[in-house]
Amino acid sequence: MRMNQPHYYICGEWIPASQAGIPLTDAGFALGVTIAEQLRTFAGNIFHLEDHLARLERSLSMIGVDSGLTTAELAAIARETVAKNYPLLAPGDDLALSIVVTPGTHASYASGKQSPFVCFHTNPLPFRLWAKSYETGVALSMTPVTQVPASCWPAEMKCRSRMHYYLADRKAAELDPGSRALLTDENGFITEATTANIAIYRRDEGLISPPLEKVLHGISLETAFRLAGKLGVSCAYRDVSAEDVAAADEILLTSTPNCVLPVTRFNCRPVGDGRPGEMYRKLLRAWSEEVGVDVVAQAVRFAVRE
Repeated sequence: MRMNQPHYYICGEWIPASQAGIPLTDAGFALGVTIAEQLRTFAGNIFHLEDHLARLERSLSMIGVDSGLTTAELAAIARETVAKNYPLLAPGDDLALSIVVTPGTHASYASGKQSPFVCFHTNPLPFRLWAKSYETGVALSMTPVTQVPASCWPAEMKCRSRMHYYLADRKAAELDPGSRALLTDENGFITEATTANIAIYRRDEGLISPPLEKVLHGISLETAFRLAGKLGVSCAYRDVSAEDVAAADEILLTSTPNCVLPVTRFNCRPVGDGRPGEMYRKLLRAWSEEVGVDVVAQAVRFAVRE
């Protein structure tokens, strides 16, 4: 029988969305100790599931938490979560899939052995947030808020402790309404935008992104570089300054939900002629061909759902 609401996997059980929740005593709620992966589907197929799970397990090892599940078990749950919830969508729509793991009950509330909290949940992709940006581009602003230094936690750890993102975006919106923040490290070099990797394109050098040891290892960034290589475009990782960004022919943002977006304004100034560039359009076409979904058409179609 077809379900009339999404069902989520929580600690070994399938829970209706209306009943799902995280205990107030959980370390993820009490301290924000949460490792997470954000995935998406294309035509119901999970994009690069194995890569996301590998990053999830690396992040968990950094904080000393064992999910209690093997990689194969995690993959099976991810696929079952999508299989249960994808049929609830209209034809042609797609899902965001979140995997969340915490250490479990915080020590202050624990009375016995702690077990990790493991949750898989989905929601229709919120295309309304970026559908127009494929054609208009997005704006970036530098702010005084910097990336969390590696002495606090490794940049490659995918966690939900993102207060600096929130504060940086608030400041960016003050500087240039509608813009999002571009972060730097303690030495002033570019790291990433909030919730997205950044790459700049220079016609004489190709695509360039900050060194991997300084940023979250973006699966979509790797995809963009691989597709660019197929197009004959050189790709490199190196330190990137604010001046490099300002002088770029194109600026791109990559992330799982929206794949690749063009930046058309940086620090209140237009990038190039202020319109999405040709390299961006080539990459987006190649992306759509690879996943078998017209990325832009889908986003526009489902930006507003009935």
